[in-house]
Amino acid sequence: MQKIKSLMTRQGLKSPQESIHDLSPPENFRIPSKEELRELREQPTDPQAQQEIINSIEEIYFSNDSFDIVKYELEKLPAVLSLQELEEYRDKLKQQQAAVSKKVADLILEKQTAYVKELERVTSLQTSLQLAAVICTNGRRHLNTAKEGFTQASLGLLANQRKRQLLIGLLKSLRTIKTLQQTDVRLSEMLEEEDYPGAIQLCLECQKAASTFKHYSCISELNSKLQDTLEQIEEQLDVALSKICKNFDINHYTKVQQAYRLLGKTQTAMDQLHMHFTQAIHNTVFQVVLGYVELCAGNTDTKFQKLQYKDLCTHITSDSYIPCLADLCKALWEVMLSYYRTMDWHEKYDHGESPSSSDGNNILDTEETNFDRSYVKKKLEHGLSRIWQDVQLKVKTYLLGTDMSNFKYDDFIFVLDIISRLVQVGEEFCGSKSEVLQDSIRKQSVNYFKNYHRTRLEELRMFLENETWELCPVKSSFSILQLHEFKFIAQSRSPTVSPSKQPALETEDLTLFEQYRNGGNPFEIQANNKDDETEDVLASNGYESDEQEKSAYQEYDSDSDVPEELKRDYVDEQTGDAPVKSVSRETLRSRKRSDYCLNKVNAPILTNTTLNVIRLVGKYMQMMNILKPIAFDVIHFMSQLFDYYMYAIYTFFGRNNTFESTGLGLSSSRLRTTLNRIQESLIDLDVSSDVAGTLTAVEERKEKVPMPHLSHLVVLTSSNSLYGLAERVVATESLVFLAEQFEFLQSHLDAVMPPAKKPFLQQFYSQTVSTASELRKPIYWIVAAKAIDYEQMLLLMANMKWDVKEIMSQHNIYVDSLLKEFEQFNKRMNEVSKKVRIPLPVSNILWEHCIRLANRTIVEGYANVKKCSNEGRALMQLDFQQFLMKLEKLTDIRPIPDKEFVETYIKAYYLTENDMERWIKEHREYSTKQLTNLVNVCLGSHINKKAKQKLLAAIDDLDRPKR
Repeated sequence: MQKIKSLMTRQGLKSPQESIHDLSPPENFRIPSKEELRELREQPTDPQAQQEIINSIEEIYFSNDSFDIVKYELEKLPAVLSLQELEEYRDKLKQQQAAVSKKVADLILEKQTAYVKELERVTSLQTSLQLAAVICTNGRRHLNTAKEGFTQASLGLLANQRKRQLLIGLLKSLRTIKTLQQTDVRLSEMLEEEDYPGAIQLCLECQKAASTFKHYSCISELNSKLQDTLEQIEEQLDVALSKICKNFDINHYTKVQQAYRLLGKTQTAMDQLHMHFTQAIHNTVFQVVLGYVELCAGNTDTKFQKLQYKDLCTHITSDSYIPCLADLCKALWEVMLSYYRTMDWHEKYDHGESPSSSDGNNILDTEETNFDRSYVKKKLEHGLSRIWQDVQLKVKTYLLGTDMSNFKYDDFIFVLDIISRLVQVGEEFCGSKSEVLQDSIRKQSVNYFKNYHRTRLEELRMFLENETWELCPVKSSFSILQLHEFKFIAQSRSPTVSPSKQPALETEDLTLFEQYRNGGNPFEIQANNKDDETEDVLASNGYESDEQEKSAYQEYDSDSDVPEELKRDYVDEQTGDAPVKSVSRETLRSRKRSDYCLNKVNAPILTNTTLNVIRLVGKYMQMMNILKPIAFDVIHFMSQLFDYYMYAIYTFFGRNNTFESTGLGLSSSRLRTTLNRIQESLIDLDVSSDVAGTLTAVEERKEKVPMPHLSHLVVLTSSNSLYGLAERVVATESLVFLAEQFEFLQSHLDAVMPPAKKPFLQQFYSQTVSTASELRKPIYWIVAAKAIDYEQMLLLMANMKWDVKEIMSQHNIYVDSLLKEFEQFNKRMNEVSKKVRIPLPVSNILWEHCIRLANRTIVEGYANVKKCSNEGRALMQLDFQQFLMKLEKLTDIRPIPDKEFVETYIKAYYLTENDMERWIKEHREYSTKQLTNLVNVCLGSHINKKAKQKLLAAIDDLDRPKR
């Protein structure tokens, strides 16, 4: 110990007692700088070699501090000294010293930071000790002064004052405790007033105050009671939150959100809210359906309450199906509207400011609430699809729980109307395409529509078989848009659903949620006023009123009112050819006046069956417009209506196996293809056969309809009625009118047709609808073929003598006979036109057929001639020119059909051998018989036998397809 003191004395250090007031390091003590230590440390040495040098140092050097190194080294010297050995040993000792110094420098540098911190702590401790010494000194001085200056009385006063202060604090604490114990009553009042934020705020303040006085034994029980009260408030708050799901109230929801924010459970509240919405959807639909099931059952048996919702839906009757569906959608709308208004609240008010409420509180806005708002926003956005998915599944279960195949059309349309509105709600609610809802209603629609369409086709067959093809008296201004079934085209919303209580102009740009946010419901059932409306489409007594008739008569009775195109020379209405012959103004006025007198007005020609088909089309389009996913099925069925009607007209009035034998090209390949397609795909030709067969065959039979049969009341064989011309006109023109209506509806159909199925629609119009007017030719050809006695004309021509020697100035009598037939035909047409207006295209086709048949009969008569002179050929030309001249007075058709057919054949008599051979090859419209006769008649005049054989061989080699 003495050595240590002496060492401290030599180093200039103080004793521990002396260093209490001065702990600063000695003056000659210097900490090596980091630069010095780093310089020493960074000397280029090999770490392994350095460690080997340190390891070579003798252990005795590390024994203790009292070891005398100099004495030890001197004792180690040998008796005889060698300078070289000493220098080598000295160098070794220097290397060891350098290695040790390097190692020490490394260690010091590593501990430099800790050393500096410890030195700072020692310095701080020194300062604290000095301050403590000062405080102790002052305290002892003050105590000494108090001991000398205070008396016992003054100390008593101080003690009493201290007690007074303690008692005042105790009284204040007791008053606070009393107030805390009376908070139960106020909390109950606030909960009854639904002032949840105030109740929670009061409860939290009470808990804070209770923690201050927890040293009192009575407070521990109160604190537990406050905690129970807070939990009770949370339970009531959860109940209050659930009320938002059905009837959103902005003030109520504001209080609830403030309360949850005070509790710090904003995220929990949002999780709970979504659970409540899910539960509200389930409970709502169950209660609505249960109410109708119990009402239908006539009792409130608890067995229905135990059923699952899916099973409960199967107990809904057809009578209560629509009211229940409407109430179901109304209830679900209220839930979705509440969710929409909840999101709207967070969008508008959840930014640090709240809408004014009864208590005037504002929503807190802190960093924590900003995080909560982000969570709430994402949760609400994600919840949109979940809520809508739940709604879809509930409605889907209800839709598929009942077989609607036997519903009335109007009822089913109403169902589609409601679902269409619900789909619109879903699209506005969360942008969903409502695939689940669309798929379920599509299944029901296709199932219903197949049965409905099958029944309608059977009804159409019954209508067609009982149709007498009388004219249905409609006004000249008739349009299908005047029918109830087509009113939806002009209306943006269905009449069965209330669009809004506001004017249309104010609501057309608003979503349903914006329109009905303040009241009302888009699924409210409105009284259907369809029965109160009247369709003003039928003409009185089958014609327009007398005033309209008189006006129509006078319209064409004055020159000024005759259209300019009718005042000019005749122009072909179909080809637009140049004028051939002038038609007098009086003739035009007379013809038009006659047309109006006989037919009253230019009203559409249609039958009751046609009107029924048009109404069916309107109903089909209503269903398609409401539910676009079944558009292809509906349009396909609509096309079958048209196909069946067209095939019936063809079967009744146009089927004739001699069409193509005439060479007139009465039916185009497109028309034949269309009729064959309809027959194969739609017509059940073998009704009486056994129904047994494969399932596929049975299904195919179900898709087909038996071929219709013409009513026995319709007579088509009487010459007095021109072989049923009136019925043919009504039937054919009603088909043309129906085709025109389909053309009018094409844009509407194309708008709803799926893009992948549009080729079907285009094909239907190009190959079926457009061919309807082509049926005029084969149908009216039958009338034209029977109205004129062409056989009688052939007999008269056969009795004519054509090998005359003189040029005749008078035509043959067969021309007069033929012209009389045409005059008689014209009179009978006029008689028919008194019953049914014959449109100009029909009149033109009839005249065209008759003239074509007459001209071909003339050629056939000329082809029967055995002998013919040049004078006879001149007589043929004279007869034909006489026929043409008088025919042009009977008809306005220009040019005369097949005029060149006759003239070319007559002129062929004058051809030379070479010209005739070329002519035969170029004119294949003539039959083999006609060409052969031409060659035979020319034999001997300017054709020899060798040429005849050559020409006949050319005729035989020709493959002559008929025109």
